[in-house]
Amino acid sequence: MRTRMNVYFPPAMLREIAELADRKRVSRSAIVEAAVASFLSPDGADRREAAFTRRLDRLSRQAMRLERNLGITAETLALFIRFWLTVTPPLDADAQASAQIKGRERFEGFIEALGRRLQAGESFLKEIPEDVGENGQDDTGR
Repeated sequence: MRTRMNVYFPPAMLREIAELADRKRVSRSAIVEAAVASFLSPDGADRREAAFTRRLDRLSRQAMRLERNLGITAETLALFIRFWLTVTPPLDADAQASAQIKGRERFEGFIEALGRRLQAGESFLKEIPEDVGENGQDDTGR
């Protein structure tokens, strides 16, 4: 059994309901009933919430990977700088010019090698096990 209910709609919305009813070949009442049922159904809200939750979980995992990779990159750079400063002796003025030329050549070689790795899709960070860098320690407790 159905009960009659009088509802008022803005003229533009009523036109949209009528057009949709004509396209779907159903009554305007069926369109309104489906819309109200959808609005009252908790399933729609639950599905949206589940989709948002999945998206937020994925974004959280991506942010954690970025944080891990940034930490590894910073530690790698700091370790390299410390090592370089420790083992590189200062040069006298005569040797600096030739060292700068050699340094530019080596840097160009480095940039070429880096470009090749990046074009090939290779990454140093992909070579590091996933558990390294979590909580600032590797699996040996360092």
